[in-house]
Amino acid sequence: MMARSERRFAHGQRDILYGRHAVRESLRASRRKLYKLMLAEGIRQTDAIGQIVSMAKRARVEVIHTERRNLDRIGNAHKAGVHHQGVVLETGEYPYVALDDVLIAAQSRDEPPLILLLDQLQDPQNVGGLLRTAEAIGVHGVVIPRRRAVGVTPAVVHASAGAAEHLMVAQVTNLVDAIVKLKERDVWVAGLEATPGAQQYDQADLGGSLAIVVGSEGEGLRRLVRKHCDFVLQLPMRGQVTSLNASVAGAVVLYEAFRQQSAGRE
Repeated sequence: MMARSERRFAHGQRDILYGRHAVRESLRASRRKLYKLMLAEGIRQTDAIGQIVSMAKRARVEVIHTERRNLDRIGNAHKAGVHHQGVVLETGEYPYVALDDVLIAAQSRDEPPLILLLDQLQDPQNVGGLLRTAEAIGVHGVVIPRRRAVGVTPAVVHASAGAAEHLMVAQVTNLVDAIVKLKERDVWVAGLEATPGAQQYDQADLGGSLAIVVGSEGEGLRRLVRKHCDFVLQLPMRGQVTSLNASVAGAVVLYEAFRQQSAGRE
């Protein structure tokens, strides 16, 4: 029989974040409602664990020690896997924002918008990797579709090493409508796909207001999404493999945009 706490988690009213990086960054960001920190009994008291416990106590979050098998069971109930490293945090749902909030964030930093759009990516590892890169270079926000795409789930937070907790992520009904809105705000939209006529990523002007669209793992960019992009970028390929993982390809282009925009501010 499912325990009462597991039934509550299954209702989707709360998230279970797991792993030391994800838990620590959620506590640092303090953007969610924080309910309970659970630690495996006998967990080694490293500096990282001490920091997590200290942050939880400062935030007045209940700290509970429990058998490791209980953490395993909670992870399985959430389909989040069991790689929790003895640390689990019960939180509220991820705080999505509106697309306008992303644009306001860029304006408040007096910077040209740099935005990442994900076109129906479904692999939490890819999405988490892209969010980790996006946060590292300081993108102003990420836009994802509400349907047929993975959201910011505990698995994505874990794969991002907690970086997702610091990002502004807008979940939209229609990605094409979001692209149109960005273009109306003078943001150039670049799709990433190896297609005839695509520019080499390092030869394109990525120094101004820019949104980069990364397509799904199997299908790439959808036709209408590609049609609404101002231009399309590709990475040079010399080997026998004709494509790169979406997370890797997106990271390369994001860093090129970061390089060009940083040079423009010097």
